[in-house]
Amino acid sequence: MMERLAALHPKKIDLSLGRMQALLAKMGHPETRLPPVIHVAGTNGKGSVAAIIRSILEADGKRVHAYTSPHLVRFNERIRLGAPGGGELISDEAFEHALSRAELLNDGAAITVFEITTAAALLAFSEHPADVVVLEVGLGGRLDATNVVEKPAVSVITSIGMDHMDYLGDTLGEIALEKAGIFKRGCPAVSAPQRSDVSDVIARAARAAGARLSAGNEDWTISSENGRIAYQDARGLIDLPQPRLVGRHQFVNTGTAVAALRQSDFVENPEAFETGVLRAQWPARMQRLTTGRLMADLPNGAELWLDGGHNPDASEAIAGTLADLEERVSRPLFLIVGMLNTKDAVGYLRPFAGLARHAFTLRVPGSQNAFEAGELAERADRAGLSAEPVGSVRTALRLLGENWRFEPPPRILICGSLHLAGDVLAQNDTPPT
Repeated sequence: MMERLAALHPKKIDLSLGRMQALLAKMGHPETRLPPVIHVAGTNGKGSVAAIIRSILEADGKRVHAYTSPHLVRFNERIRLGAPGGGELISDEAFEHALSRAELLNDGAAITVFEITTAAALLAFSEHPADVVVLEVGLGGRLDATNVVEKPAVSVITSIGMDHMDYLGDTLGEIALEKAGIFKRGCPAVSAPQRSDVSDVIARAARAAGARLSAGNEDWTISSENGRIAYQDARGLIDLPQPRLVGRHQFVNTGTAVAALRQSDFVENPEAFETGVLRAQWPARMQRLTTGRLMADLPNGAELWLDGGHNPDASEAIAGTLADLEERVSRPLFLIVGMLNTKDAVGYLRPFAGLARHAFTLRVPGSQNAFEAGELAERADRAGLSAEPVGSVRTALRLLGENWRFEPPPRILICGSLHLAGDVLAQNDTPPT
């Protein structure tokens, strides 16, 4: 079915709500029959914030539908149906049912794969009981296919950075304005802490939309001390554990999630914040792999990490996390990198200069728009890294495994692309849940 739907895809993506609105009308407007919606946009941290929100709500006993993208291994990962005790990925049968109905009603009209699968998700959500929907934007915000909900319970903007400039604009201000297009009149909105110029754009957009904005570092703060983090807003202080998700940037994501839930007043049991933060997980975001098929290729005692971040702001956060790990337990760092050729590879790799001993570069498997291994090695060299091209992740791991004779064992990070991360999880037989 996905191949048939891909044939309907317009020759060029033109961000627009017209196709989506026409299909939803034919479907009887499932977007108007949803539980309260938490709508999440941003450049970096969208998936983590959505995961933390969902985890806290589930710890509070709520049934939570969730729509995220992209998937890593199976398309079903994008759609999670709420259930008592925690949601589950949509079954093949339920997904086929919703997508077939959307395809039938679309009747061969031009539509993007993301649009028709979003419509199918909204249909599935409308037909299964839940308390809340967490809806993640795919690209941008203002004209994204998810931006069809007229009255979200809260709109959330995570960290804004440079990405998808060919669709969203060449400056942070232009990108922020597109993201803030999810704000709705009379509905609360939350923004993560931003650069001052981005904060100004978001604040102006909120005023223009008539949305009530709660901005990070202005209306709420997050700080860390003695192994805990503290969230503070006008309503008081919440003492929280450090999140299970690794990295200081996840403190900000945690604060953003808590701010969204404070604005929407969905959490009834205060203990759910602590439990949910501890339980939240999101694959391929500084995920440590400790079991699976790839372990046999590692040097004895080596650490293997996986992250799908792919823009310079993401790599700065990743590099900061690795620097913290190095300070706690020193190990030589090696990168295994694959990237799409639409990304700023030099900007992405530059924060690792002086931190990584060496980088192995490869072509992202199965992607038409990927850097060749040699091209990426040249960009790594321009970023100040020692690099060599290899044929695959396993080749890089085996080179290290066969030749490492030193102490301590290395720390290895596979990074640069969510497409690569999905391939690694599939190779390792570690399916996301």
